[in-house]
Amino acid sequence: MYKNLARAAALAAALLSPPHTPAQALAAPPEPLKIGFVYVSPVGEAGWSYQHDLGRREMERALGARVRTTVVEAVAEGADSERVMRDLARQGHQLIFATSFGYLEPALRVAAEFPQVAFEHAGGYKTAPNLNTYNARYYEARYLAGWLAGKTSRSGIAGYVAGFPVPEVVQGINAFAIGLREANPRAQLRVQWLNTWFDPAREREAAQALIDRGADVLTNHSGSPAVAQAAQAAFKDKGVRVISYQSDMRAYAPEAQLAAVTHHWGGYYTQVARERLAGRWQPAPVWGGLKDGLVQLSALDASIPDELRAQLETRRRAIVAGTLRPFSGRLLDNAGRERQAGGTMDDAAIAAMNWLAAGVVGTLP
Repeated sequence: MYKNLARAAALAAALLSPPHTPAQALAAPPEPLKIGFVYVSPVGEAGWSYQHDLGRREMERALGARVRTTVVEAVAEGADSERVMRDLARQGHQLIFATSFGYLEPALRVAAEFPQVAFEHAGGYKTAPNLNTYNARYYEARYLAGWLAGKTSRSGIAGYVAGFPVPEVVQGINAFAIGLREANPRAQLRVQWLNTWFDPAREREAAQALIDRGADVLTNHSGSPAVAQAAQAAFKDKGVRVISYQSDMRAYAPEAQLAAVTHHWGGYYTQVARERLAGRWQPAPVWGGLKDGLVQLSALDASIPDELRAQLETRRRAIVAGTLRPFSGRLLDNAGRERQAGGTMDDAAIAAMNWLAAGVVGTLP
């Protein structure tokens, strides 16, 4: 998770450049491999850090006694994260996962001090001989979520609670809006900005504001279950549904949840740990999507008709096959300006996205 929109151009440039690859991979460390995980929030029972921790646990199950992990949670971006990562390196951790975008500069500084330690950073626009970046194309599942919302909304109004106006969030909003409009050309996506990642009270207030403005399907890019809880509270009286984000939120919205855009890191963490154990690890930036299993539209509610499920699955398979790309064809922004005449948007343009698509009601703050 990250806050600085100015970094978009640097990220776009990084996607077009080859990774900074060392002359040879880092030497294989002794077993068990000590691995550190640094989380920006408490692990809790749902959300961003929880999904990364599920990935850590899956890796532990896969590799058993060959690995030993340390978790440090609720670490603020900036000086605190630098101190924590330096401590982990000094304690003999040979692989460190830094799971919030604001950890990048601190991780780069610590990586320079410990050249034999491998660092993996979630998101980011810089690498080093011993620091790699990894991320997911969340927007692919967001497109599917928008299409589902368009097919199920009675009012034709969906609501989106958004953290910061950075490219990753904007990508998700636009992909959701494109899918929404494909399902219902007259539908609207109303956006409520938070300018924070995690504030349950404000998330709940934003969700309620969207419900009051007519939204009967909600989604979010924020860190707590508050939006799902708001949808559940409004389900009986107003029939509000939610497509949750990061985690399956059925525990918080057992009746209201339609589906969830979920993150899955276990396979990637296991692969990286195996490479480090074998002495084959090198930095090679990763931006994976549905086909890689890093993101999914999951936990589909039983109320979704079979025909809709089949149509949704056809679209999912097409994205996996590369024959459907959410940012393809003629694209207009919500002021009517043409942003793409045709074809398929390249990664650099997606990574630097700073405009809102047709159908989105709102502006970038």
